Amino acid sequence: MPIKDDSRKPRRFQLGNVLLLVSGLILVGNILLPSLLGPTISRVPYSLFIDQVSDGKVERASVSQEEIRYQLKTEDGAEETVQIFSTTPIFDLELPQRLEDNGVEFAAPAPPKNRWFTTLLGWIIPPLIFVGIFQIFAARQGGGGLGGGRGALSFTRSKAKVYVEGDDTKVTFADVAGVEEAKVELEEVVEFLKSPKRFVDIGARIPKGVLLVGPPGTGKTLMAKAVAGEAGVPFFSISGSEFVELFVGAGAARVRDLFEQAKKQAPCIIFIDELDAIGKSRASGPFAGGNDEREQTLNQLLTEMDGFSAGDGTVIVLAATNRPESLDQALLRPGRFDRQVLVDRPDLSGREEILKIYARNVKLEDAVDLHAIATRTPGFAGADLSNLVNEAALLAARAKRTSVAQADFNEAIERVVAGLEKKSRVLNEKEKTIVAYHEVGHALVGSLMPGGSKVAKISIVPRGMAALGYTLQLPTEDRFLMSEEELRGQIATLLGGRAAEEIIFGSVTTGAANDLQRATDLAERMVTTYGMSDVLGPLAYEKGSQNNFLGQDGMGNPRRMVSEETAKAIDSEVKGIVEAARDQARGILNGNRELLETISQQILETEVIEGDLLQTLLQKASLPGSAVPAAV
Repeated sequence: MPIKDDSRKPRRFQLGNVLLLVSGLILVGNILLPSLLGPTISRVPYSLFIDQVSDGKVERASVSQEEIRYQLKTEDGAEETVQIFSTTPIFDLELPQRLEDNGVEFAAPAPPKNRWFTTLLGWIIPPLIFVGIFQIFAARQGGGGLGGGRGALSFTRSKAKVYVEGDDTKVTFADVAGVEEAKVELEEVVEFLKSPKRFVDIGARIPKGVLLVGPPGTGKTLMAKAVAGEAGVPFFSISGSEFVELFVGAGAARVRDLFEQAKKQAPCIIFIDELDAIGKSRASGPFAGGNDEREQTLNQLLTEMDGFSAGDGTVIVLAATNRPESLDQALLRPGRFDRQVLVDRPDLSGREEILKIYARNVKLEDAVDLHAIATRTPGFAGADLSNLVNEAALLAARAKRTSVAQADFNEAIERVVAGLEKKSRVLNEKEKTIVAYHEVGHALVGSLMPGGSKVAKISIVPRGMAALGYTLQLPTEDRFLMSEEELRGQIATLLGGRAAEEIIFGSVTTGAANDLQRATDLAERMVTTYGMSDVLGPLAYEKGSQNNFLGQDGMGNPRRMVSEETAKAIDSEVKGIVEAARDQARGILNGNRELLETISQQILETEVIEGDLLQTLLQKASLPGSAVPAAV
């Protein structure tokens, strides 16, 4: 839980509140006192005033440009009560003569006396009100006003949350799984924090910074909390975006304030999430060579990480990013971030251990096989697996069951991969038939391609935002390398649905748009990144990471500067790979035309085929020219 520092300074009234109270009392007094002490004034129309003057009822009047006030004559024998009437004057040049003819005493009001006090209040009250309102907003932003240690300039204070030993939310290495290599690296950091003297005495230098690198959702923040929990030291947590503010210099001031707080509580850990928000390279981007707010914040961070000395205590900076290639080189050099620890997606055993951790607080049936679930979730990060367990629990609760079954996990996997089932999206018979042949085409081609993936399910139930049906392929093992033959097989599988439409209906639909996009991207990476082209040779033509299709320069073309002939050769090679894969898919489906019809008709009846029935049907498929059924 965050530390609340309110106990150090006593609470006292805010200046703004006092000023607002005094100003309000003065204004109320100016408005109410005259009405309480003076006579009652009644407003009347100007026409009534003229009639009363003509009838001789008006005794005296006070005439000004803004208002006419008058008093009626008192009848003989009546009690003398003073009642004043007022009306708005109308431009009437004959009014003085009319008042004189009817015996009305009239005069202009006396000029106002020197009301210096009221004039002074008119100059002082508005600024006081403005100051009071500013104090209130500043106190709300700072979280405590003057008594809480935050003033009107609280935007320069660090927004880091502080966690200390003994919190109920304490995280240790036992709560982290699937990243054993990263845990080994960080265990040494824990030893540094627990007994720094042992390392200093032997001459070893305590690392100043550790950079956690990995895809989103792999548990980088969780790892940082586990380090603090194991070491039992304070943990300052802040996001890189919280440093940058509209006010120039606020980010640098927050960096200084954060490190000053950390040094007072050393030994401790400073964790900066999404470091790339302030640590981007100064040699690129629209502000290269400038002096913008982000660059000032980065410069201050570099200075603070270089400024540690033996007297500062043990302060270790942990930072996390999923884009290490965009960070400034001065930030990555030894002496600032001495280590880079990879927190990657877990393998099969890691996924199983993560599922065990997240399933601790979930009631599972005895038949639930977490190993089988881990096998069906390749590429899932820790956050994905946490979401998977939660989705399965929600499905069981929605069905009013007291425990989570294996079927709930299977449905949750499909929700995560393909999206929610769209029961409101009803296909007509023609569209349903096209989708059925399309998905069976994917399944037949995919079952015969190399690569170790197994077709686990075929469905023509719409899911997600655009999928009218889907074919679920699950790898039988974790793969880190793929051959050219396997990549070509993936492209053929992607084009299997379009090939089935061409064979059965003689035309194609828009349903293959996503398949064509993925197939083209994969073929282009084969040519420009993996060097799998005899024409172009083992050269890389793609800029930046293979997953960054926009390129580091932010432009639409990820390729390097190439000649027109080379660009044509790349396009020709990509087209050749895709067309060869399409021909391969056509050949497989033509050779298994009867099986294509059988499975498609069956899925039109049941909408979903999976399990042993699907595997029995797919085992009948064979490659063209081969009488041996494909092994699935």
